[in-house]
Amino acid sequence: MSTLQAITLDQVVDTDRYPLSDPDSTEARAVVARARRELAEVGCTVLPDFVRPELHGVLRQECAALAPHAYFDVETVNVYNIDVDTDLPEDHPGRRTFERGNAFVARDRIPGGSLISRLHTHHSFQRFVADCFGLPRLYELADPLSGLVLNVVRPGMEHPWHFDTNEYTVSMLTQEAEEGGSFEYCPNIRSADDECFDDVRDVLDGTRQPERLPLRPGDLQLFKGRYSLHRVSPVRGGLARHSAIFAYSERPGVIGSVARTRQLFGRALPGHLAAEGRAVRGDRLLD
Repeated sequence: MSTLQAITLDQVVDTDRYPLSDPDSTEARAVVARARRELAEVGCTVLPDFVRPELHGVLRQECAALAPHAYFDVETVNVYNIDVDTDLPEDHPGRRTFERGNAFVARDRIPGGSLISRLHTHHSFQRFVADCFGLPRLYELADPLSGLVLNVVRPGMEHPWHFDTNEYTVSMLTQEAEEGGSFEYCPNIRSADDECFDDVRDVLDGTRQPERLPLRPGDLQLFKGRYSLHRVSPVRGGLARHSAIFAYSERPGVIGSVARTRQLFGRALPGHLAAEGRAVRGDRLLD
């Protein structure tokens, strides 16, 4: 039995600050109210030291051990993760390309007893996250690869500007880069009804400056990544940047497309092939 399997969720999470099992307490209501306010105003909120500081080392070591299982493939992409040869108008922001050098450890490579897996599937954690987003409930992505991942950005690489496929992104930095690796974003730059191409183009051209968010290992970040353009800036120094990404949706049954799945993980499973053409989506955005 691993160290993490032998301890309770209350021993992992700082439940004095974040009382997951007592959502009606004054403390929990205050945390949720602050999270909702910040998500409404700037599309993002951070809960510092969500994982107890004494377990930060365990969190880092556990995820560092998973990092070698990441699928690495440097490729040319655009912010919408559509084919870069797609026929688009001359001034369309989708014509701007970047090198994506980050990598992902897929869900089926992450042990169920790991700290990040236990958080991801725990009912109290899911209810707390849903409360913060102001939702009656959230569903784990049905996707067998992208429902829970470890994002790895090696030195010299970056995760360039993009939008998330899922509406609600929950992440946790597990290892900082020595230099660089900053999380930058433009809150609510588009909506489910409007791509706002001019605003996106302004960011890519450098005429609109993004927000920069300081993050530390063990911090929990809640983010509306579907509608906020964001990136991880180039990593420098001797350490890779690691972050766990917990993917949830308002709707059950969400599975990534075959093309997108192969792009991220180098493979697709029978579940992706079976779901192709009947994807559960809540909008008609490019991606």
